[in-house]
This record gives sequence, C-alpha cells and structure tokens, in this order.
Amino acid sequence: MNEKLLQYLWNFKIFNNFDFKDIEGNLLEILNFGQWNFNSGADFLEGKIKFNDLILAGNIELHVKSSDWIFHQHSGNQDFDNLILHVVYEHDLDIDEFSAKNIPTLELKNYIDKNIIEKYSKLLNEISFIPCEEIFDVEKVPFNFTDETLLKKLDEKSEKISLQLSSTQNNYEAVLFQNLAYAFGLKVNAEIFQQFAMEIDFNLINKIKQNDLQLEALFFGIFGWLKNPEDEKMQIWKREYEFLKAKYQLSEFSFKPKFLRLRPPNFPTIRLSQLANLYFSQPNLFSKIISAKSKADLFLIFKNVRASDYWNNHFNFGKISPINNAKIITENFINLIIINAVLPLKYHYHKNNSEEIIENILNFYSEIPAEKNNIISSWQNLKVPMDSSRESQAYLYHYKNFCVQKKCLNCSIGLQLLKN
Repeated sequence: MNEKLLQYLWNFKIFNNFDFKDIEGNLLEILNFGQWNFNSGADFLEGKIKFNDLILAGNIELHVKSSDWIFHQHSGNQDFDNLILHVVYEHDLDIDEFSAKNIPTLELKNYIDKNIIEKYSKLLNEISFIPCEEIFDVEKVPFNFTDETLLKKLDEKSEKISLQLSSTQNNYEAVLFQNLAYAFGLKVNAEIFQQFAMEIDFNLINKIKQNDLQLEALFFGIFGWLKNPEDEKMQIWKREYEFLKAKYQLSEFSFKPKFLRLRPPNFPTIRLSQLANLYFSQPNLFSKIISAKSKADLFLIFKNVRASDYWNNHFNFGKISPINNAKIITENFINLIIINAVLPLKYHYHKNNSEEIIENILNFYSEIPAEKNNIISSWQNLKVPMDSSRESQAYLYHYKNFCVQKKCLNCSIGLQLLKN
C-alpha cells in the first residue's frame, strides 16, 4: 500500500462496504468524500461526515499509517486547520491533537479488497508491453476512450501552438512552417528541423519561395552543407546562399542532423529538398490547409511534392547513386505530415470559432489509416481495434503518457481493471 493508491481508492470509493467505524468503534458516515486536492494542504477538500450525531464539513487527510502525520510534520501547519477526518490504511499511533480536537481516525485496512493491492503492486513491477497486459480486457476500455484521449492530445498540442504563436507575433504561417519542418524531420531529426525553422525569419521564406533554387540553397546553407562544394550543383547552391546571406545579413548556424539508421529516402538532405519544393509549389499553403474539407483535399496539396532533380540520383552531396528516380513523398509520409503537423494546427485555428470543429477533425483522423509500428502491433495483439489513425493516435498517446510512466492510477482503463 502507498499513499497514492490510498487516495485513488478513496476518490473512487472502492471499498468492500461503507459501514465505517472509527478506531474507537464509533459509527462514521461519509456524506461527501471531498474533492481530490493536488496542491498543498489536505488531500481532500470540502468533505462532509456525520460523527457523534454531528454533521461536520471540512477537509480530509489520508496517510498509510497514523504516524505519517508526525513524520510529514503536519502538526501546527495552518493548511490542516480545518481537518474533520484522518483516514489511514493502518492505525499505528494515537495522535494527541486529534483526541483533543475530537477528530476521528478511520482505519481502512479491513474495508479494502486485498486483490486490488496485489494487482497494483504487480502493475508497478510489470516489465511487459504495458503494466496491465496480463489482466487487460478490451471490454473494460471505457466508452468513448479513443475520442477523449485523442482530444486530450490535440489540446496539449494546441497549448504548444499557442506558445509558438506568442513567439512569432501570432504568425500562423510561421508556426505552420515550424510544425511542417518537425514532421519532415521524422522522429530522428524532428527537433533539429524544428529548431532550424524557428531560427529563420519566415518573412525571408515568403520573399524567396517563388525561387526554388534559392529556397533550397537557403536550407542547405543554413545546415552548413555548402562550405566545400563537391560538384557544379553545389557550387550554384553555395553562390545563391552567399548572396542571400549577404543581402539579408543571415547569422551563422550550426545544425547537425542525423543520417545514421535512416533509410536513404528519409535522409535529411532529401526531406529538406522536399520541404523547399512544398513551399515553392504551394504559394498559398496555409490558406489551402485551413480551408481543406477532407483528407482528399489535403492529399492534393502534398501529392506531387518532390525533391529537386539533383536528388534523382543522389542521397547525399557529391555522391552519385546507382538508383535513379524522382524522390516524391509517399502516401504514408503525407499521412504522417497531416497527422503530426496539419490537423493539430487546423484544430487550434478553428476550435474557438467553430462548434463543429471537434467532429470535423475526428473525421479527418478517421479517413487516415492507422500507423504501422511495434506499439500499434502490440495493442492489436491485445485485441484493440485500429480501424484508422483516430484509434492509433489515441493509443500511441496513451501508451507514451500513461503506460510507459506507469500512471495506472490516473488511467481510465486501469480504473476499470483494478475495480474488477
């Protein structure tokens, strides 16, 4: 038993029975278990009990043992002045001030199912895919779990977008560029690509985006790849970058994207060239994304994006590849861009102006296939349906934020599994 589990059981009222008696055998009726308090002070606020024919309203403090009141140095703390009940798992020490103030102590040891404690202990020590894998039952997944979890993820991303807007003078186009760069970087280079996008004044992108050569040269030059040209094309890019650098007084940057363990089509060279081509080929990118009504509309924006011709037979600078083909972004990659960069921004942009945006965004996710990775496969092995990214995105978020961190007591699935 630990205090977190005890608070959880109290909050959700998970007991064998409610015929409570205090440690002295007096009847104790809990009229209101109180509001769970995550700040300083008592664990539960605004509780209400009936004790010795009196109805008392105030706060309730929980401890594993009675003596924890002393060890936690609560005595004399004004945050606990309005205490009406001390709840413990095990009573091991009489507290004089409680006797003096007629504050009852409730020992819960005999009111709690021992199986719950054993289940929780096992969850904490489990090293399988998810802590509850052995007792997981897809039938216990709460109704509407997928949509509520996905919306929680979108709200978190919306908060990050708000911070990005604050740092760009509310420039949605600049924020879109930052988030697209993050998506084009994939998992390995996402943070580096986003940092690169944040360092560029987006006004410069707007000024040169009609010149695909300059746009590509800008990206490659900022990454420091043009210092020692190895072929004629690199010399042209270097010349253009030096021109831009002098004209717009660009600072020196030092970004070092990773190539190791990436498939050649995902090399940062290819992805940056494709990102440059996107902005060259779609001059009204932001407005098209915001006005898109379906996944098909969004797909049309990205479907013809490709790296420049130099990359037809290159994956890195100065090294000709025997493979010669156009590096067009794939449908799977477009889906990742839409999921990770486009839909969160559309959600943020419309959520305060459109009552229908939630269902519209969820429908977008329903039109996109579920991702294919080890985490999704493991959920599917547990019989969790993955009909679209509406489900996969929710379960990926839940795995990262609850399962990996073993926040079983904050998990709506865990609540159902522990109760049954």
